[in-house]
Amino acid sequence: MTPTRTDKMARAALLLALAVTFQSLRLLIPVPPFFTTFIIGSLVNACLLVALETAGLFAAAAIALVTPVVAYFQGLLFLPVFIPPVALAHFIYILIYKAVLGRGRRVAAVGLATAVKAAFLFAAFTWLLTFVNVPPRLGAGIIFAMSWPQLFTGVMGGILATVVVKRINGR
Repeated sequence: MTPTRTDKMARAALLLALAVTFQSLRLLIPVPPFFTTFIIGSLVNACLLVALETAGLFAAAAIALVTPVVAYFQGLLFLPVFIPPVALAHFIYILIYKAVLGRGRRVAAVGLATAVKAAFLFAAFTWLLTFVNVPPRLGAGIIFAMSWPQLFTGVMGGILATVVVKRINGR
């Protein structure tokens, strides 16, 4: 059965609420932000891809835009200028995933989307921190968070999304 427009809107709203709820876990889990980055990043990336596959590009784009704003208000992104690069990285992730998945190559879609997103975030924050005055130690922490951990969270999000989408589709 093909989902109706109402079904897709409801699924989009639920996935957005779920992504924001996942982000709120960092306020409840008493572990260093380094560890929550892996858990929450993977869950948010999974929400992005599940939304794309089950509710459409608009739903995934909404999650891509809202989640960095939430991260800013939670204090994870220290300055508002950090919101656009993260939102754009999420959007790049879903667009590349969609393009490669359309060719029937799920593993390649996850891998390429993750690699480009991670490279974009690393480059964007490296460039951005040349203009934004933050303490050197904080800047190094930000650059680290935007490097290889993004590879892990992107791949794990893709794996989780694959499991969830197969479950939703009854396979």
